[in-house]
Amino acid sequence: MRALIDTDALLWNPSNMPPFSVRTILKAGSLVFGASAILLMAAPSLFLNLLALDGSSVDLIWSMRMIGLTLVALAGNMWMNSTNPDDRTVQKVAIFMAVAATGLGLYTLLVPTHLEPFAVLYALVGFGFGFAYISALILRKY
Repeated sequence: MRALIDTDALLWNPSNMPPFSVRTILKAGSLVFGASAILLMAAPSLFLNLLALDGSSVDLIWSMRMIGLTLVALAGNMWMNSTNPDDRTVQKVAIFMAVAATGLGLYTLLVPTHLEPFAVLYALVGFGFGFAYISALILRKY
């Protein structure tokens, strides 16, 4: 009997998805957060200006550097968890990171100024990682 729907033609077909595991996504996310951390600590004014925020505000510059330092810790934890042999632990980290990455995308779009292309791109990166984690979890690729 023929199938009513050609699943091979579907846009989102698990058999057509790249074989990215949660561990690979964690490593990639760690590198992205690490690069963001360096930018936030080394050039916070540039990052603020890219988001259309006041790049001369001492308070905002201090906040960006603090966020950068926090991202160093998060990037390190993501990398270390990617090497954890326990699938259940990695699964829990992926659930947490799916929420965090999606939340980062959402909050980036809620920046209290007009949206610049960089903000949209940065939000899409967050949503992309959130989708990647969720996809890997559904496919049980740890």
